[in-house]
Amino acid sequence: MASGDTSQLDQLLERARSGDASARDALFQRCRAYVGFLAKSHVDSWLMPKVDSSDLIQQTLLEAYEAFPKFTGNTEGEWLAWLKRILRNNATDFVRRFGAAKRRAALEVAIGGGQSSYFRPGPILVDQGESPSSIVSRREQEIEVANALEQLPEEYQQVIILRSLQRLPFNEVAEQMNRSRPATQMLWMRAVRKLTELLGEQ
Repeated sequence: MASGDTSQLDQLLERARSGDASARDALFQRCRAYVGFLAKSHVDSWLMPKVDSSDLIQQTLLEAYEAFPKFTGNTEGEWLAWLKRILRNNATDFVRRFGAAKRRAALEVAIGGGQSSYFRPGPILVDQGESPSSIVSRREQEIEVANALEQLPEEYQQVIILRSLQRLPFNEVAEQMNRSRPATQMLWMRAVRKLTELLGEQ
């Protein structure tokens, strides 16, 4: 996100905290893709048949909206951390509901940690260009990444979430996507390349 966009988000936050209802609605709309991306990355593969990520998105946005008067932060970073904390709590409840014994350690790694820690890819293939994680780490622009991912075709989003976020082995990603391993690797490389191009344009 460019500095001007960051300033715009800070302004929306300030106006929303001052009681401007339209600014509050615009703030939540601006962050919807970000929350959606986090939710999709936090619904582990074994949960997917039982949990629709949209449930986690709606629950998180609803709780954040209702609790907004209690938000005391002033910066974009504090705002994103607050949203992340609400989503983390809801995701933990979802996992507990469907069997904590099956929970993967990767899910906790994705949800916990500091800024951009949810975006930690596995081994990078040779000649595929700069990885999404290095872009996020360098720019620390999580909303921009979420918005760019939302522009990708569904299969690109899926392969990045399974491989780069949930850090599943390529064999397992290929099985879930009903593709061969080589085809899955090529798809992942194209998805990473396209994501990098979108971020470069923005």
